[in-house]
Amino acid sequence: MNAYIFPGQGAQFSGMGLDLFEKSTQAQDLFKKANAILGFSITDIMFEGSAEDLKQTKVTQPAVFLHSVILSKVLGENFKPDMVAGHSLGELSALVANNTLSFEDGLKLVYKRAMAMQQACELEPSTMAAVLGLEDEVVEAVCAETEGIVVAANYNCPGQLVISGDVKAVEAACETLKERGAKRAMILPVGGAFHSPLMEPARKELAAAIENTTFNIPSCPIYQNVSTFAVTNPEEIKKNLVFQLTAPVKWTQSVQNMIKDGATNFTEIGPGKVLQGLVKKIDRQMETASASI
Repeated sequence: MNAYIFPGQGAQFSGMGLDLFEKSTQAQDLFKKANAILGFSITDIMFEGSAEDLKQTKVTQPAVFLHSVILSKVLGENFKPDMVAGHSLGELSALVANNTLSFEDGLKLVYKRAMAMQQACELEPSTMAAVLGLEDEVVEAVCAETEGIVVAANYNCPGQLVISGDVKAVEAACETLKERGAKRAMILPVGGAFHSPLMEPARKELAAAIENTTFNIPSCPIYQNVSTFAVTNPEEIKKNLVFQLTAPVKWTQSVQNMIKDGATNFTEIGPGKVLQGLVKKIDRQMETASASI
């Protein structure tokens, strides 16, 4: 069975999407439509902007989304997913790819999500840190005993977990985790505490937008970050998407469930190859590939 996976924030690169634009009139039409919806020329930044330009939250999330979704559209008959999943932001790309959301509605939600998260980040100094080489249970225990807000945020693969919270709590947890044997516990260059309780203001704002958006019955199941199991019910998809902002990304568990349900190969759609690497660390027997036209 064909599993298609969609990357999240951090996968962007200068020049992303330009090959699609040059090779496909369908891609050109969709990129032009995106510029009109967003009210600024995101294509100029994607195709010609620097890495610094692409780091702006209002650019990063829609840019990664557009690269993934437009590639899936241009693939046409070659895009035949039996199941989909997306890492954090990538979940919205997956929901357009499996026809739960229209292209236009998906892009509007991504932009709303990006701006709401940016505003939440500005309310309190917060950050994230990558922890390598420890069991999940050890990391969870350290977070629980650390003063302040710090939680497990991304279960990326066995031995790789990202924590998230207020700056002091994350720094304190990192020191304790090193003492407990972590190979690395390093602060990440991100703008805030994604997938933590500090994203609650953004969750409320996104919830209102999601409630006012049409969600269709998908063409194939999505394995969502919050639930980790196959979901096809539009109302359940909505609920999981709302809670994703404050809940952890359970990527390891999602991939394991996709494999249990029959996935034999994973194709990453969008910029970069990060998710392919994570899949291989979860199950090295799996076939992985990048989608291309």
